[in-house]
Amino acid sequence: MTGKKATGVTSDRKRTGRPAITVRSRAHAGSRGGIVASSLETLYSEDSTPMRRVYLDHNATTPVDAAVLDAMLPFFSEDFGNASSIHNFGQRARAAVETAREQVAALIKARAQEIVFTSGGTESDNHAIFGVAQNAPRAENGTPHIITTSIEHEAVLNTCQALEKKGIGVTYLAVNRQGLIDLGELRQAIRPETILISVMHANNEIGTVQPLAEIGKIAAEADVYFHTDAVQSAGKILVDVQAYKLDLLALSGHKIYAPKGVGAIYIKSGTRLKQLLYGGHHQRGFRPGTENVPGIVGLGKAAELARIALADDNARISALRDKLEQGLLARIPDAHANGAQASRTPNTTNIRFPGIEGEALIIALDLKGLACSTGAACSSGAVEPSHVLTAIGLTAPDARSSIRFSLGRHTTEEDIDRTLEIVPAAVAQLRGLSPTYRRQAITLR
Repeated sequence: MTGKKATGVTSDRKRTGRPAITVRSRAHAGSRGGIVASSLETLYSEDSTPMRRVYLDHNATTPVDAAVLDAMLPFFSEDFGNASSIHNFGQRARAAVETAREQVAALIKARAQEIVFTSGGTESDNHAIFGVAQNAPRAENGTPHIITTSIEHEAVLNTCQALEKKGIGVTYLAVNRQGLIDLGELRQAIRPETILISVMHANNEIGTVQPLAEIGKIAAEADVYFHTDAVQSAGKILVDVQAYKLDLLALSGHKIYAPKGVGAIYIKSGTRLKQLLYGGHHQRGFRPGTENVPGIVGLGKAAELARIALADDNARISALRDKLEQGLLARIPDAHANGAQASRTPNTTNIRFPGIEGEALIIALDLKGLACSTGAACSSGAVEPSHVLTAIGLTAPDARSSIRFSLGRHTTEEDIDRTLEIVPAAVAQLRGLSPTYRRQAITLR
């Protein structure tokens, strides 16, 4: 959706037996001087009564920024060349890719030659972990060993579990109620055969930020490679690969207003990493395959915009997040914020509403025009409660009653005000239908 044209999707009463409903996408002038995708859309019913739609699921994905789209468009048409070609068409594409590499490097304070473009965060995490594990020699006193945490994204957890099946040892560090690991436990977990420590920077569900600088010192002292999944932190908070003593870092474009299907891995110079894919000699052999030039250009532009606006965006978004969190806790009895005592990304709050099922609340809120989630979009439909929330000590019912609200660059004060109207009413309605919550309330009295 570019914002240049309104689109309509109308259901036919004759075919569905339901009232015709038309969804129209709007755009508004942004502070950057261009047209930006609004976090509000308008839903029109038969009587033309508008319903404001609010998007608070930016940890799942973000809209492509208008400036990012503008930067990408030429590379779908006139500048379509293959970046590996030596003629003029190819060299224009190559120049754009290298500019993007510099832009991504600047965002995380790396060197351009240490950035390798990938298809996204999952590929980057797999490349880092498999690459280290498959390159490690068998230790004399045991098999190679990896340390990670119990609250990682599935891109890390499932990769580690796959390595366990191949005989690699993996330690999963526990976290406290705020989602933080214990640095003492990390030190104790390191063995002579430990080859990698993989700890995410910011958690995708509760926003907790791990102390990477301290973890990096521990890894460096033990001469162990250090990897972080920065998919939820890059572009939201300061990321400094040198200060954190990182060897490997994964990031994804669609979390920072670039398109889906593009990401990057930072590989510190000198890091011994076996390649994940085989093919041509693209990107110095680290990642074969014809470069996705439009996507890479978009990622570079998004990284540049995020770096420039980081401080201002953080201040504005964190103020809106705090207003939302405090407003919901004040308006809804028995509501609690999960992991709120730790340092968090400025856009994320995760709140539990005892007495309701999260999935039911998500549906009720969506019908009222509010989009949020029960956790990671990659885990939607999972039968088990969130592994992150159970790891911080929540019971299964409390985990299932928790909702994640994640704000973004285009979130407005009006969005928050509307959310503070919708959520308390929806929770009250669902609790009114819950015999379990009523019994709990009677017991408390």
